[in-house]
Amino acid sequence: MMANHTVMFRTMTLEDLDDVMEVEHASFTLPWSREAFYNELVNNQYAVYLVIEDRGRVVGYGGQWIILDEGHITNIALLPAYRGYGLGEELMIRMMTTAKSMGVKRMTLEVRVTNLGAQKLYRKMGFQEGGIRKNYYTDNMEDALVMWVELW
Repeated sequence: MMANHTVMFRTMTLEDLDDVMEVEHASFTLPWSREAFYNELVNNQYAVYLVIEDRGRVVGYGGQWIILDEGHITNIALLPAYRGYGLGEELMIRMMTTAKSMGVKRMTLEVRVTNLGAQKLYRKMGFQEGGIRKNYYTDNMEDALVMWVELW
């Protein structure tokens, strides 16, 4: 499926929100609202969002908050048809590189304890387990695994 595709990575804009919402709804049982993404882009001075674009369409995105020397990955998602081709890993690399260029020394994220595929990717990127947030996900009260990585 990806053989004839050339994807590009760039900063998310307000014009991307329709496509981002499609990715969001295809990826999460508790999707963020359009308003939440709008507020991240317009009102959150700490937010840095990247998208993956394929032939003019956003097919994935990742967001993080940069606060002093720490980065917190808020979300990362790809349309199902684009998973399994290394794009999530490339997006993570770009997010980590961006954070490091902004002075971030360590990054964190939460991931569902049952999301073993994502955990595998994060471990590959150097993230290590840092703890559990009990009942973090309100749709099913699932715990979140907190993971950290040192960038310096």
